[in-house]
Amino acid sequence: MFQFFETLSPVWQAFIACTFTFMITSLGASIVFMCKKINQTFLDGLLGLAAGIMLAASFFSLLSPAIEMADNLKMPTVIVVSLSFFLGGLILFIGDNIYNYFAQKKNIKNDKVKRSIMLFFSITMHNIPEGMAIGVAFGSLLYNLDGVTLISALSLALGIGIQNFPEGSAISLPLLRDGNSRLKSFIIGSLSGIVEPISGVIGAILVLKMRFLLPILLSLAAGAMIYVVVEEIIPESQLNKNKDIMAIMTIIGFTIMMFLDVALG
Repeated sequence: MFQFFETLSPVWQAFIACTFTFMITSLGASIVFMCKKINQTFLDGLLGLAAGIMLAASFFSLLSPAIEMADNLKMPTVIVVSLSFFLGGLILFIGDNIYNYFAQKKNIKNDKVKRSIMLFFSITMHNIPEGMAIGVAFGSLLYNLDGVTLISALSLALGIGIQNFPEGSAISLPLLRDGNSRLKSFIIGSLSGIVEPISGVIGAILVLKMRFLLPILLSLAAGAMIYVVVEEIIPESQLNKNKDIMAIMTIIGFTIMMFLDVALG
């Protein structure tokens, strides 16, 4: 199997690897089928858990590698990362206000719909640069760069795939909590990862030209994710009377994602 994989072009290798990460996202989203009856406090706790996961992912999966990549590419790191991070949050802020404007015109008062859209959008944005990073890793094999091997590219895909499990859950569980059906929560959670195979192929094809965009995309995704966590997820989880427990769940979520990111590199 491995020998056959070696014979494929980098584009096909990237596509297969990113399909694997998408499947792990779907597996994480499928957790909604594993619980039959969940009380409200537990669902609020899961919302806090999702907040912690997203906070950790925004730094360890996005900002930290963005800083490293910008340094390696001899870019003005502070300016590129800071402006991109701010722009990511600003995009969500503008989208939030546009949604509120049209919701008021049409007399829509369902904040749960808005939160679901923002949550889906932020994690989908996060998955785009991750898929590109995998594509770049496989595409770089053509140039025999130091330290870039098929094993290192596969290890990157494995690490991102494992990290995607809690991210799939971070979408599907809050959707379930907001009253969506298990099937709908699963489908939306899974679809957040469908962009990875697409962006992986793009990254492999445009590896040399696209590399400079990765720090920007990673920072954009981080800013968007932080905005959603601060604006929607944490405030919603703190509406529960057990605020201390919700805070601990956020810390647990952060710890889980931090461990996965650091342990898997």
